Amino acid sequence: MNQGSFQAPQQLALDIGLQDEATFDNFYVASDSGNDQLLQVLKSQLTAFGEQSIFLWGNTGVGVSHLLQAACLHASGQGARATYLPLREGVDYPPEALIEGLEYHQLVCLDDVQAVMGNREWETALFHLFNRVRDQGGRLLWAANTSPRELSVDLPDLASRLNWGLVFQVSPLSDEDKMDALAMRAKNLGLELSAEVAQFIQHRCSRNLGELYSVLRQLDRASLSEQRRLTVPFVKQVLGL
Repeated sequence: MNQGSFQAPQQLALDIGLQDEATFDNFYVASDSGNDQLLQVLKSQLTAFGEQSIFLWGNTGVGVSHLLQAACLHASGQGARATYLPLREGVDYPPEALIEGLEYHQLVCLDDVQAVMGNREWETALFHLFNRVRDQGGRLLWAANTSPRELSVDLPDLASRLNWGLVFQVSPLSDEDKMDALAMRAKNLGLELSAEVAQFIQHRCSRNLGELYSVLRQLDRASLSEQRRLTVPFVKQVLGL
């Protein structure tokens, strides 16, 4: 995606867009998680003078995709040409139709790398893309649900490339931290979220932070529509609990 719009051949019609809320400022960082260092690295290294390849990994729901999209939005805001491509969405398409020409972008963010591992065509294409991006002086930000050393990569040359540069694990949040993250996101939305309501949402809904944020957006829309505060009875009504 170049500044939020995906540059793919028209016949593919992939409906992929960057989330406006996926910013560095909107990413909750627990004080003891180490994710604060990761944020600083992403802000400083994804420049013309920084590391050319950074690999992020973590379990579903810890915010890996958020960080990739935030990096893309941040780079675009600095005037760079940036692209975000979740490979899970493109695994059934020929790779050349999706990644051709990406080496001319200053930042290429490739999410869900694990989705195309074991696919020789995709692995070969990503290996050559890596080399082309480096030759053009661009930056690659990769992400997967496991570390690059644990990925099931068939192509040895790609496996070695994925281990170049910096590698960071995105640390998961504790249940207490998730409460604080929900409170921060609610504040950014202009919502008043009491500890009682936050606990109710966390106990009755998924522990996956991304899904909790989705619930919060649903409650935000309902609160605006009905002009009501977030209370436990109102949350039960909206969520059908």
